[in-house]
Amino acid sequence: MTGEYVAAIDQGTTSSRCLVFDRAGEIVSVAQREHRQIFPRPGWVEHDAEEIWDNVRLVVREALDAAGTGAEGLAAVGITNQRETTVVWDRATGRPVANAIVWQDTRTGPQLRALDEAYGEQRLCERTGLRLATYFAGPKLRWLLDNVDGLRGRAERGEVLFGTMDSWLIWKLTGRHVTDVTNASRTMLMGLDTLDWDPELLDALGVPAAMLPEIRSSAEVYGTATDGPLAGVPVASALGDQQAALFGQTCFQPGEAKCTYGTGSFLLLNTGASPVISSHGLLTTLAYRIEGQPAVYALEGAIAVTGSLVQWLRDNLGLISTAAEVEELARTVDDNGGCYVVPAFSGLFAPHWRSDARGVVAGLTGYITKGHLARAALEASAWQTREVVDAMNADSDVALRRLRVDGGMTANGLLMQFLADVLDVPVVRSRITETTCLGAAYAAGLAVGFWPDLATLRAQWRSDAQWTAAMDPDERDRELRQWRKAVQRTLDWVD
Repeated sequence: MTGEYVAAIDQGTTSSRCLVFDRAGEIVSVAQREHRQIFPRPGWVEHDAEEIWDNVRLVVREALDAAGTGAEGLAAVGITNQRETTVVWDRATGRPVANAIVWQDTRTGPQLRALDEAYGEQRLCERTGLRLATYFAGPKLRWLLDNVDGLRGRAERGEVLFGTMDSWLIWKLTGRHVTDVTNASRTMLMGLDTLDWDPELLDALGVPAAMLPEIRSSAEVYGTATDGPLAGVPVASALGDQQAALFGQTCFQPGEAKCTYGTGSFLLLNTGASPVISSHGLLTTLAYRIEGQPAVYALEGAIAVTGSLVQWLRDNLGLISTAAEVEELARTVDDNGGCYVVPAFSGLFAPHWRSDARGVVAGLTGYITKGHLARAALEASAWQTREVVDAMNADSDVALRRLRVDGGMTANGLLMQFLADVLDVPVVRSRITETTCLGAAYAAGLAVGFWPDLATLRAQWRSDAQWTAAMDPDERDRELRQWRKAVQRTLDWVD
């Protein structure tokens, strides 16, 4: 093995990044570039996959330059990605046949209702661990097959390929058409038990098997980068972003959980080597699989809008000029003034799964200022997390005792304290908040022997802050009742 660093490519919802890590798991360099958010119609969200690929090449070069190394300094590169975002490209030319359909996109709602009638949500949940929601990749793929001229015939002939963003990047880097179990588990097309494409599900969704990638482990060498700044470097991991964060938080034991606060927020609980099917609105998903070892499963609570609500305050309402200003504005008031923001911009995800919901601001009076709105927007992230934790406690044998957190929003001390208050458990922030990238780097490093085992990774984990509950229990219960009333106001908006 050569190389003193491991790189991680983080292909996210709003930007692509490359981070370089040393053997101690410390960040050596970072490079980042945003890409366009394309909104052709209300509820539709698209990305240009070619633009993303161009940005990935740029940030890799910039990160390596900043680290003072080239490809020869890397032992491996890992990939973590926005999940469910769906790309179809031409096998011969490598060019996308249409814009990628993003995980937030809601265009597949009518298709899901038809699938429910023909196949049934309970049956689908038992096979995949997923709910009938616009979130997932399989229905997005079906939409492309039905709406791009000639695409279905080309797919059946194997002329075009499907992938989530991990597959797209691995293809561009190595020419291999693969995905990992974590990303495959977000398609509605993979069996939870078999860890392979399910013929019955492919038939139900009308997806030709010829266009699907091979499902591999999360930590193994898929191939070697063929050109560009990574030429000769093993591409050795792929993890959906939330599973990567779980891995980076070293939640390797059943019962350990983390929540990542980014564009959306995602709470994952390690459930060990057996899948646990939720009866309280959570998803059953793959946590990770290391080559040669059994797969590890997780329960997940997915919240669609948290950090993007702060972006909405900035970009759409102009209440703040930078995202960081939201805490300062929220601290100008002592409480929310009776105002609640429920950001169901594309429906409600876990534990409600209501695609008919749309966002509301409830409790408005003439007393409410922009400070109250900012505070209510931050509190929304905590209350949505509380709903997921309540569901997780109901599904799990052991109640959550501590929550590890990461992501950009964890820099907001007001939010972290309120989160501890409403959960009534300690909230612990990782010293390295870039745990998504760290998880991808850890998995790639394990695959090539850069790090010897999970125990070595676990020994590197450190916290840098902890918050404990300080809220009066009666106030917590009263505020939770008000939040639930606000959530009810979002329902049945879309016919």
